[in-house]
Amino acid sequence: MNQDLTLPSVKPWVKPMLDELVDFRREVHANPELSFVEYKTTERIMSKLRAAGLTPVTLAEIGDAETGGYVDIGTGPIAMGLRADIDALPILEETGLDYASVVAGVAHSCGHDIHTTVMLGVALTLKAMDDQEPLGARIRVIFQPAEEKMPGGALSVIAAGILDEVPRILALHCEPRIDAGKIGTRIGAITSASDTIKIELTGRGGHTSRPHLTEDLVFAMSQIAINVPAVLSRRIDVRSAVSVVWGQIHAGSAPNAIPATGYLAGTMRCLDGEAWAGAGDLLDEVVRQVASPYGVEVKLEHIRGVPPVINTEEETDLIEDSARAEIGSAAIVLTPQSMGGEDFAWMTNKVPGAMMRLGTRTPGGEDYDLHRGDYIPDEAAIEVGVTVMAAASLRAIAQLKLAQES
Repeated sequence: MNQDLTLPSVKPWVKPMLDELVDFRREVHANPELSFVEYKTTERIMSKLRAAGLTPVTLAEIGDAETGGYVDIGTGPIAMGLRADIDALPILEETGLDYASVVAGVAHSCGHDIHTTVMLGVALTLKAMDDQEPLGARIRVIFQPAEEKMPGGALSVIAAGILDEVPRILALHCEPRIDAGKIGTRIGAITSASDTIKIELTGRGGHTSRPHLTEDLVFAMSQIAINVPAVLSRRIDVRSAVSVVWGQIHAGSAPNAIPATGYLAGTMRCLDGEAWAGAGDLLDEVVRQVASPYGVEVKLEHIRGVPPVINTEEETDLIEDSARAEIGSAAIVLTPQSMGGEDFAWMTNKVPGAMMRLGTRTPGGEDYDLHRGDYIPDEAAIEVGVTVMAAASLRAIAQLKLAQES
């Protein structure tokens, strides 16, 4: 949109609370909770919001989930929603930090503690500004449970009606391949559709010296593992970039025995929403065709995950214009589309929205990947995230007021 709007900088409001936000992030990081059981995390968030004079609403009060919630800042119509995911992963933390996870086998290895802290910071920033001079509209900040449990807690948020009055929505995600101090944006799909595939095979087992008297299940599994991804790549438009990758293949217990059962599991990812919608029927057809010559019985479980997150041009402009005003044009980089899945897609399916990548790599420091137990994001990213998202909120309010006047 690139509107010429004169807006106050949010930096003077953000900086004084940074120490408090870092402390909050470390407390959440040390006490991670898995999807749909983020009870203490939810209470920590709600307590901070209430202490600031806000009136948050929990999902337990209005929906089918027991964790998460939202808060409105300001009065009047809702100008925009902001979303943070609050759950952790079943991963052993290996950072060695003083504030490392105290919960065995659970860690914030995807940066959701940063997301939560940033959006809490935005809520506190906007509340302080609203106390001095009314914002003139509302910003709804959503703390969503269970992003890591497909098809995702975003569906619980939607089912509770939290998006019913929200005209547009933004989110962010940590990006360890972008330096702290920078953000990544792109128009269009920024994530991939992501499904889970589980295949069970059964057949007559037997001795490896007489495979002709069996259904050679291991050989059939090998053909499925190799040929299903290959056939799908020829049956679906290559521009959709369908990718099937196996994470589990199990069969047998002896080198000279053909087993009677076997199991494959993996993910199917797709960059295009329309191709994703039709891929399920084709997957079933291809798996059975590949397995058919070997006489094995096939049980396919195709678990639908999430569609791609589609960043609209207008909401991407909103992020970029806000970042340009607060942290400078040089801090904005084009980010590639990720093959990862993200349930924020359900929200952008309902209302226009965009997700930005928040750089978390210490400049000159180590490269990490998400979902690694040793992932250490640079906490300088918190200030950048709060600043850009708070500035985007003010810009969304200003745009709403202009639209009302025209």
